[in-house]
Amino acid sequence: MLSLHPVSDHDLADLRRFEFDNRAFFESRINGRPGAFYEDGGVEAAIAAAQREAAADTGYQFLMRDVAGTLVGRINLIQVKRKHYHSCELGYRIAEAENGKGYAQTAVRLMLDKAFNELGLLRIEAKAHAGNPGSIRVLELSGFQQFGRSTRSIEIQGQWLDMLHFECHAPGRRT
Repeated sequence: MLSLHPVSDHDLADLRRFEFDNRAFFESRINGRPGAFYEDGGVEAAIAAAQREAAADTGYQFLMRDVAGTLVGRINLIQVKRKHYHSCELGYRIAEAENGKGYAQTAVRLMLDKAFNELGLLRIEAKAHAGNPGSIRVLELSGFQQFGRSTRSIEIQGQWLDMLHFECHAPGRRT
């Protein structure tokens, strides 16, 4: 069992531990956070920014917690566009020790339900670099379809990688 919770000030200690403990793991697979995130006040500023974005309907950040309440991952809807689009981009990260337990797929399913049914979004995009078969599989199993590929479009640890672009439409809304 997994649940999603909006990021709040009460999550500060857990979120700091999650991000710091998994920093090297995340930076080896996805774009790294700015250095200021890891300085004093950085996580607090990120929480405040997440709350402002949710209030402005421009982004939504959630923490994934397992049945025991342990923070196992994060999932976000960013770049929310309403007028003419009703779309956003999905992103997620799972703690290194929690990979392979099905949390990403469950969280994506929960987030799609929230995005389509609660937030009224109609289209969600996601990206995964071509060398990340786990994320590609999660997206495909969650109903995303690949619609493009950008070559040498992200640099991770000095290596340029291709990005695969995916989309998912609200049920019954695809044209």
